[in-house]
Amino acid sequence: MAAKKTILKALAGEVQDVPPIWMMRQAGRYLPEYRATRAEAGDFLSLCYNSDLATEVTLQPIRRYGFDGAILFADILLVPQALGADLWFVTGEGPRLSTITRQAEFDALKPAGDIHDTLAPIYQTVRNLSGALPQETTLIGFAGAPWTVATYMIAGRGTPDQGPAHALKAENRPLFEALIDRLTEATIEYLSAQIEAGAECVKLFDSWAGSLTGEEFDRYATAPAKRIISELKARHAGIPVIAFPREAGEKYVGFHAATGADCVAVDDSVTPEWAAEKVQVSGCVQGNLKSSHMVTGGEALVRETRRIVEAFRHGPHIFNLGHGITPDADPENVQLMIDTVRGG
Repeated sequence: MAAKKTILKALAGEVQDVPPIWMMRQAGRYLPEYRATRAEAGDFLSLCYNSDLATEVTLQPIRRYGFDGAILFADILLVPQALGADLWFVTGEGPRLSTITRQAEFDALKPAGDIHDTLAPIYQTVRNLSGALPQETTLIGFAGAPWTVATYMIAGRGTPDQGPAHALKAENRPLFEALIDRLTEATIEYLSAQIEAGAECVKLFDSWAGSLTGEEFDRYATAPAKRIISELKARHAGIPVIAFPREAGEKYVGFHAATGADCVAVDDSVTPEWAAEKVQVSGCVQGNLKSSHMVTGGEALVRETRRIVEAFRHGPHIFNLGHGITPDADPENVQLMIDTVRGG
């Protein structure tokens, strides 16, 4: 049955008349049914760790829209929590973590192989979904890339410029690199366990890759992705991997070959025409409608959706947003986007 799944076809390099479609953060606050389930869970982390409710919110956008892929509902910061960091969420402000800025704090972290007890409910969610999804829907696992996760662990929260991580990198390179290595090892373990539980492909989110430049991008975005992908493919022959080095700009060029990724997701800071010429020549591309169109809708949404489909139609393509859908999006605009992709 996997051979009939359109996302897996695209990841294998097949050009299709109608691109498969899914959406980053497709299970989320823009949906009333998600908000109801979140309220039932009590808080965000409780929702992530409740396998039954996490399964439910993952399935909600599939029931409503019939996306071609379902992405596991979880959070990229569960890995640092599993490594021993304190994690909590502040309503209206986002995540908070205990920080890793000194050697003693790093030394208190667990080995990468010791994360699985904490993350067992996440693997159960994957198993649940593997049995519950429609047979044509691809189950996508995911993790945050080491650099992006490290920026939260070093700052203790999200920051506009990842300044604390850049500062630690400059001031204590051995500690910074030790953290990147630990996260790389933990990400391999985490994604491998998701695959064993039933994920049919996995995605690596490097949301803050764009704040790395030059050789540091190669060292802390490209190299860890290559190591993770190589090890996953060694453990799980044929597993497809999507890499998303957001705002990589010119560094998108050659990222397939540099990392071994089967698909490179591009954000909306590059045009689809540029990405088709420079990136899609190397393999499948995913993207890249601006998330704001899910708020504003209308003819501009239809026009831009058609533009993206047309730009990428000569190569393997998975239609998606350039970043996650926002809580203020209109669910009707999501349907309009899907109808446009599938109906022309």
